[in-house]
Amino acid sequence: MASLLLSFQFLTILPIKVKDFNERRIADSAVYFPIVGLCLGLLLVAVDALLTLLNFPAFSTNIILVVFLILITGGMHLDGLADSSDAFLSAKPKNEMLQIMRDSHIGVMGVLSLICVILLKIGLLSSINTFLKWNALLLVCVLSRWTAVLSIFLFPYARQDGKAKLFIEGMNLKIFILSSIIVIICAAFIWQVRGLILLLIVTAFVYGSGKLICRKIDGITGDTLGATIELSEIVTLFFMFVIQGADLWSV
Repeated sequence: MASLLLSFQFLTILPIKVKDFNERRIADSAVYFPIVGLCLGLLLVAVDALLTLLNFPAFSTNIILVVFLILITGGMHLDGLADSSDAFLSAKPKNEMLQIMRDSHIGVMGVLSLICVILLKIGLLSSINTFLKWNALLLVCVLSRWTAVLSIFLFPYARQDGKAKLFIEGMNLKIFILSSIIVIICAAFIWQVRGLILLLIVTAFVYGSGKLICRKIDGITGDTLGATIELSEIVTLFFMFVIQGADLWSV
């Protein structure tokens, strides 16, 4: 139970404070990242249902949903995206890129990445068929949170110290398998075979982007994990739109 609560503490701003924990429990909390995503998705579904009941326009509702997700997660993943964008688009050597990611100031590329990602989320969410919207909200949150587990399992840590180090050092096959079982069950339940196809697409994206990140800085960081989560949300929405419009799935 402590590891489950820790996963909420790490990934949301919900008032959950776990005092009795150690390095092992911190690492074990990664098992429950997809469950945190599922809960976030259910919150978004509830907000969407309420706004629909109040006759909010669809586009305004989608803006509120995106903003709500930012608020409930404390914007931590967007912060990682901005820092990663400033670093990787700077064309600097590895050590300088790592320093840029730790700089508290945000650069032009970081600001532009935030604007682009937020606009893309609103636009893509507005492109999803109404009857699939709740599926989309659930899948976006579940799959993207699991990508952090996948990245931690696949790639080394680029720093000597940092907040993500405990997760990476404590990661093992058991944690990865248990978390993967959870995300597979969730994806299949939410959108059946199509959900599993989305999971495969997101997995391929994480593997490819992780390889590129490691080529630049010899590993991943907490910031790149946040960026991966944010970009995985975009990938999920984009390919959900593609799949929903394919004649193959009309039956």
